Amino acid sequence: MAILKVARLGHPVLRQVAPPIKPESIQEAETQRLIDDMIETMREYDGVGIAAPQVHVSKQIAVIEAKGSRRYPDAPDIHLTVLINLEVTPLGPELGDDWEGCLSLNDFRGLTPRYQQVRAKALDREGRPVEFVATGFHARVLQHERDHLLGKVFIDRMPSFETLSYLAEFTRYWSR
Repeated sequence: MAILKVARLGHPVLRQVAPPIKPESIQEAETQRLIDDMIETMREYDGVGIAAPQVHVSKQIAVIEAKGSRRYPDAPDIHLTVLINLEVTPLGPELGDDWEGCLSLNDFRGLTPRYQQVRAKALDREGRPVEFVATGFHARVLQHERDHLLGKVFIDRMPSFETLSYLAEFTRYWSR
């Protein structure tokens, strides 16, 4: 396994719509190695999710996991999940504001609205269909990673940049 370089805001790969993965290519060694490297990279940088475009690969693969995150210490546990060709559908109109960060905008946080409950549909790393409902933080992470697959980042969802903050200032003034 390898720790991959994370694309930062400004790199064109973050603004491209990633093409879907053909189900028959999921079991290929190259795809499985990419998934393993994405998991390793996410864990190395204390992320709770990472999408392939964030590691300079324009493919519809995302991985999520939250267990004792230093970046999100109040986050509930989310077991390791590999999501290929992820679709996210809101289950109601309720939006909630919460703070988001991103490994591609590593030193920033901003108050970002997201749907509070969503249905996720994808293929797992074996190519099997998965479908589940997520709420709260879990729903937020799914929407954040889906955005990366569509060429968007969390600041695109912010209605105002008044809360966009460097992490050190966020910790000092906003996170109380």
